[in-house]
Amino acid sequence: MKGADDLNKMVPVTILTGFLGAGKTTLLKRILTEYHGRRIAVIENEFGPEGIDNDLLVQDSEEEIVELSNGCVCCTVRGDLMRTLNDLRTRRQAGDLNFERVIIETTGMANPGPVCQTFFMDDEIADYYRLDAVITVVDAKHGMGTLDKQEEAQKQVGFADKILISKKDLVTEEEYQALRSRLVRINPRASIMPVHFGEADIKQLLDISGFNLNTILDIDPEFLAEEHPDAAHDHHHGHDHGHECDEHCGHHHHDHHHAHHDDQIGAFVFRSNKAFDPERLEEFLGGIVQVYGPDLMRYKGILYLKGINRRMLFQGVHMMMGAEPGKPWLSGEKPSTKMVFIGRKLPQEIFTRGLEQCLV
Repeated sequence: MKGADDLNKMVPVTILTGFLGAGKTTLLKRILTEYHGRRIAVIENEFGPEGIDNDLLVQDSEEEIVELSNGCVCCTVRGDLMRTLNDLRTRRQAGDLNFERVIIETTGMANPGPVCQTFFMDDEIADYYRLDAVITVVDAKHGMGTLDKQEEAQKQVGFADKILISKKDLVTEEEYQALRSRLVRINPRASIMPVHFGEADIKQLLDISGFNLNTILDIDPEFLAEEHPDAAHDHHHGHDHGHECDEHCGHHHHDHHHAHHDDQIGAFVFRSNKAFDPERLEEFLGGIVQVYGPDLMRYKGILYLKGINRRMLFQGVHMMMGAEPGKPWLSGEKPSTKMVFIGRKLPQEIFTRGLEQCLV
């Protein structure tokens, strides 16, 4: 387990993703040209007309731009990205390059999952770089239509730690709230903020620690209220998933509100005040990840385990899952479990029943 000092020495990496035309490149240019005392290496997959004008960047800033040769990030970039990151590391260690953080800009059509996994798969990369967060830019004007048409866009929302909504001034408040509610249903753990790229606070975009296990598992209250209308009063149950499941299980079961947006990607929360049997839980989660790994975007939890007097923190991306001990439970504190799963058509009933069977 890495201590705070180790984490401080690691190079933080932000993955910037978003819908085509939502303003990702504008945001990136702004991060690069605005002086904030940080030197950034950008890994850009040059793809289509959105690519940044290289002459502009190399002249105006000291950042080193690394292009991925194969163009599209979504198919074969994994090997390429590892090579690129290792090359940057070697050159930085040799003193040829000076940068403090890395931003990876993916194409408008890319699924950020394989990019995230790179940071968990290769030991050299995992020891040197710290994946900080996935930031997804959504266009308020076309966001609804893009989500309807492109599952890739839903995945980008599902992976996000922070969602920035651009062009809010082009829609009514009602349209904005409808889009925001939909984003919350797809991903209740990402913070959502409207952004004007001329004045986005860069500090709010860097050092989010979305992949740090100690960060609080915040879930948007709007999501909990929709999932359980009596969410405020449900903490005394051993669990609170007594609903029957239909074929929509695994996305939101309040389809009557949103019949026209049957998103493939959705989220659900599991809570319990009973302890898990650690061995049974490990076996169950191992099985779930084998079967549903490709459809799991992000999952994260604070676990109450039998025989362990501190909370266990766990998270995963696709098939990669990790856990580490967190703070001890305080004497007046009621230990409990809270887990959130975000993925594609996940069978909530199977997850919930399986997790319940792992309780002591």
